[in-house]
Amino acid sequence: MKTSLITNKTHNFNKNQSVSFKGIYNNKLLLNGLKFAAKNGTLFSATVSLGLSTVARPVAIMATPKTDKENRKLACAKSLSSSAVGYLVMLLASSPVARAVSKIDKAPEKFLKQATIKNLQNGAKTLSKSKSYSFATQLFKLGVGFVIAAPKSALTCVLIPPIMKLFGKDKKEQIQNKNSQKSKIISFKGLYNAATDKIAAGIGKLLDKKSVQDFAKKYYDTNYSQHIASLTDIVLTLSFAHQTAKSKKIEQSRKKTLIYNALISTGLCLTGGYAVNHALEKPAEKFIRNFKAANKNLPELEKYVEGIKIAKPVLILGIIYYIFIPVISTFFAERADFKKKNTLLSE
Repeated sequence: MKTSLITNKTHNFNKNQSVSFKGIYNNKLLLNGLKFAAKNGTLFSATVSLGLSTVARPVAIMATPKTDKENRKLACAKSLSSSAVGYLVMLLASSPVARAVSKIDKAPEKFLKQATIKNLQNGAKTLSKSKSYSFATQLFKLGVGFVIAAPKSALTCVLIPPIMKLFGKDKKEQIQNKNSQKSKIISFKGLYNAATDKIAAGIGKLLDKKSVQDFAKKYYDTNYSQHIASLTDIVLTLSFAHQTAKSKKIEQSRKKTLIYNALISTGLCLTGGYAVNHALEKPAEKFIRNFKAANKNLPELEKYVEGIKIAKPVLILGIIYYIFIPVISTFFAERADFKKKNTLLSE
């Protein structure tokens, strides 16, 4: 009887372990997030940035000790401006590309040559399960952020002064804008579908090139999502520094502090991001193994795994950049500018 009770308890314990195991890896929020990351990595990154930069980063900046209040406000305005511009620009730019790639996924024979499909499939059961194909298409989706980095920085810089003033439109004007937007959306659907077909055809032509296929087959098993994100951040920061230096609407005395803040933030984020990503390699591999075991019957399982690989560096860089670094960069940016001013006065 005693043995029976122990056996039942052990069985129940193992059952509970199985339930909790599935609860971690099977919950809808995680699956939807990974699907979103795989479908549109650029917009996923912008969404994470929007959430962290509008709440976590301003709180971290305003909590920075022994720094000028106006410099903290300016850094907060830059964070809010960057997140608002980033999300809207990424939404407009990445959605057509993501939709175009989705069309190729569903009907590859319509946009790709048979030789391309066979080459990129590379032994996988279907083209969509091929790692080479996934890598090639992700390059187009993630590459959108890199391409629009410079104009995004210019818009960020332009929006800082208005955000500092904290002014808004009146309600009547907002209602008029909403009504005009509704009528535009209806007529825009047909044009959008035609545009995404053309984008899909253009991506298809590039994928048909042997050099692109060889590149995909050679580098698919690399940390490409973080490399692209890092290159994008470098372009964004350098472009923002250039636009800030040229701006006539930002106070001259505050410009260098803002530029130093951006340079320090990006430098620390990239070095810290690669270090943390490397440290989490084994836990991430274990997570992927457990995820696959818990979701072995899930349709398009490889797409979700692809989402994990994209989400990992985005979340690492986001947490470092928007929570830990703002305090450090705001603190040292002000001191770097102050030290330079004192050096010039003493000469």
